[in-house]
Amino acid sequence: MSLPYAWKEAGKLTLPVMFGYLPLGAAYGILAVEVGVPWWAAVMMSLVIYAGAGQFLAVALLAAGAGLMELAVATLMLNSRHLFYGLSLLKRFQGAGWRKPYLIFALTDETYSLITTLPAERAGDQALAFRVSLLNQAWWVLGSIAGVLAGTTLAFDSRGIEFALTALFIVLTLEQARRLRRWLPFAIALFTGLGALLLLPDRHLLLGAIGAASLILLLHYRLGRKPEACA
Repeated sequence: MSLPYAWKEAGKLTLPVMFGYLPLGAAYGILAVEVGVPWWAAVMMSLVIYAGAGQFLAVALLAAGAGLMELAVATLMLNSRHLFYGLSLLKRFQGAGWRKPYLIFALTDETYSLITTLPAERAGDQALAFRVSLLNQAWWVLGSIAGVLAGTTLAFDSRGIEFALTALFIVLTLEQARRLRRWLPFAIALFTGLGALLLLPDRHLLLGAIGAASLILLLHYRLGRKPEACA
């Protein structure tokens, strides 16, 4: 496969993420400028932290005068779901060589979704995963730069732009459902998500839903192996 075609393929795969990351990155850039973060620091966060929701949380906490320890704990709680992402990709990233550190660094929710829904014959293509990861970060950085520029030169009402992230997750979930054609993981996600929403405070909602879903999937896996063990 020629190099231009390889990047074209990755670009096509990342189009849904681009349409989410550009406006969402812009919203982050605008917010960062509004709360007093220097424009260069806002852009550097997208380059060296690249945490999406974590960056929104960081600028909000910095604006509220939170300390570094509070910021570190809150970010760890928010991004704890990445522990599960990494465990599920251990085999897929084996043999990635020099690409592996960046693949780990750039593993956002959206990148994980794209990598895990690649066709079976491309599932072990670390070069494709690398290009997808790099392009996704490029969309986020470009959005952040656009937001910083807009925040420093324009005055406009940006309410509601953060919904781009929710819309992006919906699109990616539907895409996974279409490709996998398995109802159980999505039913578990819906059940645990609604349960966490009803029973847990906002700060524990995401971690509680992920933990509950993981326990249910583990139980299902163990029960599914019992007949084999008895055979």
